[in-house]
Amino acid sequence: MIDPWPSAVTLGRVSRGGVDLRFEPDDEALKEIAKILGLVAVESMTAEVFLRPWMDGAEVSGLIRARVTQVCSVSADEFEEPIESRFSVHVLPADSEYAPQDEDSGGELGLDPDGDDPPDVLEGETIDVSGYVIEHLALELDPFPRKPGAVFEPPPEPVDLSPFAALKALKTDPEAGGDGA
Repeated sequence: MIDPWPSAVTLGRVSRGGVDLRFEPDDEALKEIAKILGLVAVESMTAEVFLRPWMDGAEVSGLIRARVTQVCSVSADEFEEPIESRFSVHVLPADSEYAPQDEDSGGELGLDPDGDDPPDVLEGETIDVSGYVIEHLALELDPFPRKPGAVFEPPPEPVDLSPFAALKALKTDPEAGGDGA
C-alpha cells in the first residue's frame, strides 16, 4: 500500500505485516519544512519509507531524495543542492521490556559511540513517519553550506595594530607634524 501523505502509523498496523509508504509533501508542506530547517527553499522532496516489525516495536527505514536551496556560508549566494540519503531507526513502545531504561544508572545510559543508536521510545502507540523523514533530512544538511567553486578570501592583514602605531606615524611623517627623524 502506498499512501500519498503519510504522517502517523500505529504499531498495531506495522505488527500485522509491515507498511510501505511514499512521502511526497505538497508546496505548502515544502515551504513549512524549509522554514523548520532554516533553508531558503525545499524545491522537491520524496521519501520511500518502510516500516517492519522489530521486537515489539518497529524498524523505520527509507530513502530520502530532495533538492534544497541554501545560502553559501562563504559568498552568501543562494544555491541548490541535491540530497539523497538512506536512514534507519528502531522504535519501541514505552512499556516494552526492550526499551532503554535509565533508572538503575542514575539517569545515564551506557552508549557505545561506534555502535547502533538505541531505539527511540514512543510516547504512545503511533510512529510519526514524517517527523523521522524531516529529522533525517536535517541531519544530511551541511551546517556551513558552500556553493561549488566558492573560495574564501581572508581580509588583508592589518599592518600595525599596536597603540604606538599612531605615534610612529607622527614621528616619521613630516606632513602629520613629525620631523621625519
